[in-house]
Amino acid sequence: MERPLDVLGNSQNKKIIIKIKGGEEITGSLKAFDSHINIALEDAEIQGEKKLKLGTVLVRGDNIVYISPGK
Repeated sequence: MERPLDVLGNSQNKKIIIKIKGGEEITGSLKAFDSHINIALEDAEIQGEKKLKLGTVLVRGDNIVYISPGK
């Protein structure tokens, strides 16, 4: 059985989807994370009616509802 941090480690440099508390989904390439599940993404975009390109972002772990592999 893998621990959650191991799963994130296996997803580094791959596209992931993060749903945050406001209901938005952010997609991007996972570059780094820490034990608080703070996530650093590159080429990040917010999905919605329009795609909004964000570039490099840091998402605080306490704002994350879930993390999923990208499509």
